[in-house]
Amino acid sequence: MTTKVLFVCLGNICRSPTAHGVFAKLVAEAGLSDSIIIDSAGTGDWHIGRAPDERTQKAAIKRGYDLSALRARQVCSADFDQYDYVLAMDKSNLKDIRAMAGNKTNCHVSLFLDFAESSWQREVPDPYYGGEDGFDTVLELVEDGARGLLAAIQYAESSAR
Repeated sequence: MTTKVLFVCLGNICRSPTAHGVFAKLVAEAGLSDSIIIDSAGTGDWHIGRAPDERTQKAAIKRGYDLSALRARQVCSADFDQYDYVLAMDKSNLKDIRAMAGNKTNCHVSLFLDFAESSWQREVPDPYYGGEDGFDTVLELVEDGARGLLAAIQYAESSAR
């Protein structure tokens, strides 16, 4: 069984590519790269085709995540048919993707940090206009959410057997 996960933020150059890269590494370390497909997108179209923000990549590299191959794209209505999980970084993104999803209920649409294991926060703050420490905060929150998401997917798959 293949599980498909889409991470969504505003521009797809900071938060969602970070989640994409962090989750991809966890999935690979768990030996599940063949059964979990991962992508990221933005609700806006400003950065389509661009690599993640340099500050995002710099913070990620310090923790062992390589985001350099990722390119921004915009979320589209077909994503709700193709992905099992469409996960928003904040409530504004969640509102936008729920409006796009309409009555399509075949995928799980929620905040990404609903899967966090230890953080009380439910939104990943946008670091774009802030200082360097914002990118480290994003990584900490995303690592927590990614661990919880992987555990939830593994549990769901073992329960389905």
